[in-house]
Amino acid sequence: MENKFQKCLERKRIIPFSRGPRLVVKELELADFDLTRAKASFQEKDYKWTTIQTYYSMFHSARALLYAKSYREKSHQCLIEAIRAIYLEKGLLDYIFVEALQKAKTLREEADYYGEFTKENAEYLVNKAEEFLEKTREISK
Repeated sequence: MENKFQKCLERKRIIPFSRGPRLVVKELELADFDLTRAKASFQEKDYKWTTIQTYYSMFHSARALLYAKSYREKSHQCLIEAIRAIYLEKGLLDYIFVEALQKAKTLREEADYYGEFTKENAEYLVNKAEEFLEKTREISK
């Protein structure tokens, strides 16, 4: 996995970002906002928007983690690879969170680009986004 992260660095899809640590709180606020909106969308049975909003909640949680290490992403997939290399491989984050983030990205693309989404997947993502945000807050302290 380190190899994929290294390639992202070489291709400048992950770049140094000295302002990152100062923006962690803002990213957590954005993650919380998107999660709140996703829950409202779920209650309204709008599973497409629930899927999209939960992905972005998880994206902002992951970005907060990346910012905390003074990096910034230029690619959603490289963001996932960075979280895998920096947090998962060092034992700071459980695999379920990286797996859920990757699944959320795939489900968001299916919902957004192809109109394919389900209530079950939306519900799964709401739960995972909430757990990921809580874990990100814990790690960020």
